Amino acid sequence: MRRLLTATGVAVVAFAASVLVAVSPASAAVGLHTSGRDIVEANGQKFVMRGVNHEHVWFTGQTSSFANIKAKGANSVRVVLGSGKRWGPSNDVPAIITLCKQNKLICVLEVHDTTGYGEDSAAASLDEAVNYWISQKANLVGQESYVVINIGNEPIGNTNAAQWTAATVGAIQKMRTNGFEHLLMVDAPNWGQDWQYVMRDNAQTVLDADTKHNTVLSIHMYDVFNTAASITDYLNRFQTNNWPLVIGEFGWQRSSNNVDDQTILAEANARGLGYLGWSWAGNNDPYLDMTNNFDPAQLSTWGLRIFNGPNGITATSKEATIYGGTASPSPSASRSASPSPSPSRSASPSPSPSRSASPSPSTSPLPGRTCSATYTILNSWQGGFQAEVKVTAGSSAITGWTVTWTYANGQTVTQFWSATVAQSGAAVTARNVSYNGSLAAGASAAWGFLGSWNGTNSVPAVTCAAS
Repeated sequence: MRRLLTATGVAVVAFAASVLVAVSPASAAVGLHTSGRDIVEANGQKFVMRGVNHEHVWFTGQTSSFANIKAKGANSVRVVLGSGKRWGPSNDVPAIITLCKQNKLICVLEVHDTTGYGEDSAAASLDEAVNYWISQKANLVGQESYVVINIGNEPIGNTNAAQWTAATVGAIQKMRTNGFEHLLMVDAPNWGQDWQYVMRDNAQTVLDADTKHNTVLSIHMYDVFNTAASITDYLNRFQTNNWPLVIGEFGWQRSSNNVDDQTILAEANARGLGYLGWSWAGNNDPYLDMTNNFDPAQLSTWGLRIFNGPNGITATSKEATIYGGTASPSPSASRSASPSPSPSRSASPSPSPSRSASPSPSTSPLPGRTCSATYTILNSWQGGFQAEVKVTAGSSAITGWTVTWTYANGQTVTQFWSATVAQSGAAVTARNVSYNGSLAAGASAAWGFLGSWNGTNSVPAVTCAAS
């Protein structure tokens, strides 16, 4: 991810019918592998991922997170790596695998540089990601029972998402040609959310390209999947066709526009699907962070929901048998037979009041202190968009800022980070948070948000007042 929800907010479109044949199970697998739509260990024991994402490449010193994630009950961790194209390179793979094994976690390793390729000019291609894996091959061979290789994170954006099929087939075949026998994981296009259904409609082609028949597909669920129907319809297609699938990233439903995490958890439990929530910490956003500053004693609302809530990690995680795990998941068959009813959402702490409910205390502009602001639309899709606002101090240092604008086309701010935002009708007011209000002369701070639109999405005139 590391895009603060670049992938979220895409509109759901109608499903197109397709009838495809089921994937064949792996043969002579040396470790973790697929069998029908399941992931199994080398001994044939089914393994269902129950874990979280850890932003290792940006927080390499947070090695205690592996033990802390395990202590919360997880059996897996998806570790963010960099190939060197944009982040990293992550040359500490042996140490990461050791941390996973010491803490009895299945290690899903992913290259994050591919995020949004085709739309983000800085992104790496899947082929470049494979080159990184080849460079790390000596560290990975022999770890097939402990490591899953997620070739590239969200490898195609919303621009020409159809290129995903050929790129993914090529990446899988290049991995196999170079001798990798690991379970491979491949993410969907559209920033992982597959709202154009390229992965769904080409799943069999991709699975058939793997000579080892050992690939699992991964869907990232954010605001595209904000209803139970959108989630169950998508998962049903994969289940019907017996395609292996994990939910490789998702957040929580802080507002009605956000992903329906409770349905994800319940459906995953009912169907025996693995899930990996985003993320342990590092986003500086309570919509995404499960802990406050990596502190396991300070779980956010999101952390409480995914670890301690109904169908969460504590209730359903089962340690891999390679580590000696034997206990069955605690949820009963009757509970997993259908999604939990909506009242179960109150079992975990309710989300904090919407940050847009009221603005922060007003600050008065001070003479001689000025600022300017620029409003940039970073991504746009039918019905939604992501924007960034950059605030720059004038010729004198400032201790706070307030940005305002008025929408001309009925747009609505739906989520935000690194600012406190209030909207009244068309008028929007944004104020700094504790860590980005004080700016030296000429210094800048950026914050972002997601919004909805219909028909026209013009850029408003923005004003900035400093204090």
